[in-house]
Amino acid sequence: MKPKRIAIIEDEPSLGLVFSDVFSLEGSTILLIQEGAEAVQKLKAFMPDIITLDLHLPHVSGVEILRDIRADVQLSDCRVIIVTADPGAAQSVADLADMVLIKPVSLTDLIQLIDRLNRLPAVPGE
Repeated sequence: MKPKRIAIIEDEPSLGLVFSDVFSLEGSTILLIQEGAEAVQKLKAFMPDIITLDLHLPHVSGVEILRDIRADVQLSDCRVIIVTADPGAAQSVADLADMVLIKPVSLTDLIQLIDRLNRLPAVPGE
């Protein structure tokens, strides 16, 4: 299986690093973004297969970023996993996401996520 390109949009540095470390173990290429305002431009340059997205980010909300991703022709087929501590916000955009994880996310959750992602069919255009 081709290693995936994963963008992690998370403003909590320690959690972003944990995600990055775990996903890297699977051979994935990682882009870590900590600020919402720069997310969409960086995503277009990186062209990820998978995006993990916190909904509460500084300056631009994850909800707005998710809507921008789905509206963008280049990014609309990316798989988006919401990772948030706010179940209400997650539910409000669940129809736009491929998966939702509620924080705190355990190491077991991350390992199961990797397993699920590896079983998904290829993203169109791969």
